[in-house]
Amino acid sequence: MTSEQLISPPRTIMEVYKMLPEGTLAEVINGTLYMSPAPSTEHQRIILKIITQMSAFVEQHRSGEVFVAPYDVYLDEHSNVVQPDIVYIPTNKKDLILKNGFHGVPDLIVEILSPGNSSHDSGTKKELYEKFGVKEYWIVDPDTKQATGYSLLNKNYEGIGTFNSKIVSHLLNVTIQF
Repeated sequence: MTSEQLISPPRTIMEVYKMLPEGTLAEVINGTLYMSPAPSTEHQRIILKIITQMSAFVEQHRSGEVFVAPYDVYLDEHSNVVQPDIVYIPTNKKDLILKNGFHGVPDLIVEILSPGNSSHDSGTKKELYEKFGVKEYWIVDPDTKQATGYSLLNKNYEGIGTFNSKIVSHLLNVTIQF
């Protein structure tokens, strides 16, 4: 983002969000701004392992694109923009990928827990993703190496299961080790 002179104060939380410097770890959920510290070393190691395998699989099957945080996902244009750790967007939604992020609902999201945010990812964001219709959601605990998956059935999340050091995606039909 380029620096601009502030002519008038922002009027909405989305205007505030859009004024933050590029790379700021922040999200707007239900009209509330949340900011996060930089992720831990183990958090980054796990993201790298997952994104490498997932990207290779998606590219091989030409099924879409995978993005890694910080990457803006606008679930709506007025009160919900998130920066999931990993986002899978299928080919049929590629027209929703714009210069400033993705404007729509991705099919798969992976969040890696950070100290102090487990209730945010497993509560607030899980409810948000369920409400907007994210088809598959994974939460990875870097301390225990457990991944818990959810699949959207009849507008509600059903548990896929909890696995040690792997994600077993029903949506992509692939197992990813980390």
